Amino acid sequence: MKLTQLASSLTRFESRRGLLKIVGMSAFLFGMHSALADEANTTGLAVTKDTVKVGILHSLTGTMAISETGAQEAEKLAIKQINDMGGILGRKIEIIQEDGASDWPTFAEKSRKLLVKDKVAAVFGCWTSASRKAALPVFEKENGLLYYPTFYEGLEQSKNVIYTGQEATQQILDGLNWVAKEKNAKTFYLIGSDYIWPRTSMKIARKHIENVLGGKVVGEEYKPLGNTQFGSVINKIRLKKPDVIYAAVVGGSNVAWFKQLKAAGITGEKQTLLTISVTEDEVLGIGGENLEGFYSIMKYFQSQDNPNNKAFVSAFKEMWGDDSVIGDVTQAAYLGPWLWKAAVEKAGSFDVDKVVAASESGEIELTTAPEGYVKLHKNHHLWSKARVGVWNKDGQATVVYESDLIEPDPFPAGYQ
Repeated sequence: MKLTQLASSLTRFESRRGLLKIVGMSAFLFGMHSALADEANTTGLAVTKDTVKVGILHSLTGTMAISETGAQEAEKLAIKQINDMGGILGRKIEIIQEDGASDWPTFAEKSRKLLVKDKVAAVFGCWTSASRKAALPVFEKENGLLYYPTFYEGLEQSKNVIYTGQEATQQILDGLNWVAKEKNAKTFYLIGSDYIWPRTSMKIARKHIENVLGGKVVGEEYKPLGNTQFGSVINKIRLKKPDVIYAAVVGGSNVAWFKQLKAAGITGEKQTLLTISVTEDEVLGIGGENLEGFYSIMKYFQSQDNPNNKAFVSAFKEMWGDDSVIGDVTQAAYLGPWLWKAAVEKAGSFDVDKVVAASESGEIELTTAPEGYVKLHKNHHLWSKARVGVWNKDGQATVVYESDLIEPDPFPAGYQ
């Protein structure tokens, strides 16, 4: 072989060796990246090196849209703020949104789509207990993670659900204690929409009224979800003359319910009414003039005067318009993405089992929640305060009572 040919061969060999080094280094780096990605995502979730997908599932149409629209707006605000801060574990959050359409089987169907097809890392959604109960078997079967924002009846604790609203001891029992003491109430008329949450809530309320407060339930009635005819029950209330109307009418039915009460002369000046289902979201449709002087018990009202809430209200209105309002469930929905972020970062992974374990550590808390300090209990519910607000004509509430921080107890003895 001539010297020129030998030199050429050596040059080609060195070039190939250099290429092999580059390819080898690329493969090594890719392997490291894959390992890191696998560490953050060990369950086949929709997680890449840059993004993580989540689901938002609320009723954008149907009778529940009046209540649920604000929740999805708050979740989007939280996700935007988290992304603006750099995301979670270096990944930006991408949203896949579905409409539950106020139909419980649809919630189950959309949950399955989000978990099985879209492989989202978490879902923020549902409102009614009926929608949650319909979706729950899907989340448990597919090992998905649902952040549920609504005050509810309790009597449930699932590994696959984080409950950011209040359960019965934090709303129903505390509210009844307040109204019995403050209004010297002895007789109660119970009225609700006809599905699991109002019926179970009223069952708990009746036990507390009769067995703890020594009061009497003088009437109990339920109307179909979406019902707009309340004339017969209003006539019964006028006949019974209860000290308190205790109401759990849900969604768009509230518009007819409160307008018909006012038309019948039943107003806050003459009658004590305590509702566990009306927030600023519903009042926007009802009109403040139609429930002025009536009471709601929630853990949050938009009028709360603290720096966290002022910043939240300002950011919400900047994103969704000056005419938008913020209710209890809307605020609880806002907490969901932040609690998920805290648990994911503590776990160092999007893996559902690891995120759940982090959530149960007793170390997940939010010091900047609009409602005030909250902490996630190992039973998947939040420590929070109960507040009673009296409604004003402008659609905002004046807080007239605030409890101490209440430990969540979804299975209170004697109420199951």
